[in-house]
Amino acid sequence: MFTLEQTNEIHDRLGNASTLKDYLLALRAIGVLASVSYLTDGHTVHHGADGYEVVTEPTHEVFEVAATSDKEAFVEQLRLHETGVTSYVEMSRGLAEAGVDKWTLDTMELTMTYYDRAGTVLLSESV
Repeated sequence: MFTLEQTNEIHDRLGNASTLKDYLLALRAIGVLASVSYLTDGHTVHHGADGYEVVTEPTHEVFEVAATSDKEAFVEQLRLHETGVTSYVEMSRGLAEAGVDKWTLDTMELTMTYYDRAGTVLLSESV
């Protein structure tokens, strides 16, 4: 099974928008089936076969996730980050304020999906 050190090394090397597909493929190669990142504090749960999980440390202070989602504000936060206007932490704060609870990376389907607190899919994209 994969280790926290392996997932962290892959994230450090490939964890950005320009190498997202390579990031997912590298995670898949070590046995990660999906990764779920939570906006509240930035921790990620990497899921493997048979219920195996590896959990990262939080990456930022705790953000309150809005009870209702605002899709327009959510999409604007993604745009700001994609164009380099905001840092990862600024984007995370903005997404939480827009009601995004988490995103999942599916290494088998090569998708990234964003969810609100109710578990409703706000956006799902192929990588």
